[in-house]
Amino acid sequence: MSKSDTFENDLLKLVFNGTAISNLADNAASSPLTNLYVSLHTADPGETGTEATNEISYTGYARVPVARSSSGWTVSGNSVSPVAAVTFGPMTAGAGGTATFWAVGVAVSGATKILYSGAISPSIVVGVNVTPLLSTGTNITED
Repeated sequence: MSKSDTFENDLLKLVFNGTAISNLADNAASSPLTNLYVSLHTADPGETGTEATNEISYTGYARVPVARSSSGWTVSGNSVSPVAAVTFGPMTAGAGGTATFWAVGVAVSGATKILYSGAISPSIVVGVNVTPLLSTGTNITED
């Protein structure tokens, strides 16, 4: 089974920009999400994981809110990427680790739903005074 290219693009626009799919799906009318939250992970959170699964932990880290709109995400050609680099807080203390996966979820904290996740290449080794970031070249592709 596969989706058409047009529907793949429409689906990404619905999730990341809040753009309705005509005659099929609307953005939540009463309280739609205004931000999506990007997280870093030291291992694959997997399809059954949450945003807290294998999430990196260090003093200074927090999930980064990205506007759920075209000012936060660029959707084109069945692919989505952040409009600007997603910059996490610098590590000031803690264990740190190596960020090997990233995820997009629905909440600033907690064991909440992951919408998409993927590998980071190259991995980000996080130590004291390191400020992890995901560039605008980081993308998610539907196919």
